[in-house]
Amino acid sequence: MFEVSTIVGIAFTILVIVILAKTAVVVPQQSAFVVERLGKFSRKLDAGFHILVPFLEKTSYKHTLKEQAIDIDEQICITNDNVQVGVDGVLYLQVLDPARASYGIGNYMFALTACTNYAA
Repeated sequence: MFEVSTIVGIAFTILVIVILAKTAVVVPQQSAFVVERLGKFSRKLDAGFHILVPFLEKTSYKHTLKEQAIDIDEQICITNDNVQVGVDGVLYLQVLDPARASYGIGNYMFALTACTNYAA
């Protein structure tokens, strides 16, 4: 039915396709990817076409560099003349350093909202 050489040829073709898929990385505009080599931070990739070493390097984190808006829940504040006021807001943030956003903190979105909740 199928010869051994045909099966080996198909397997080799599939292997080449997998290697090419792992090698070529296209980073969209206003994005940054963090690359790890053998599990350790190697570099960040800016927008464009990049070649990675297959099976040694991988993209671990993908960050958007666009400005993001986060809604902050209402908080009750007491003014100097003992009046309770409900305050809510919108927090605008932008990732400037993708490596620090990946490795400096576990969840930077949660840290921003938790920090603003306790600042009142």
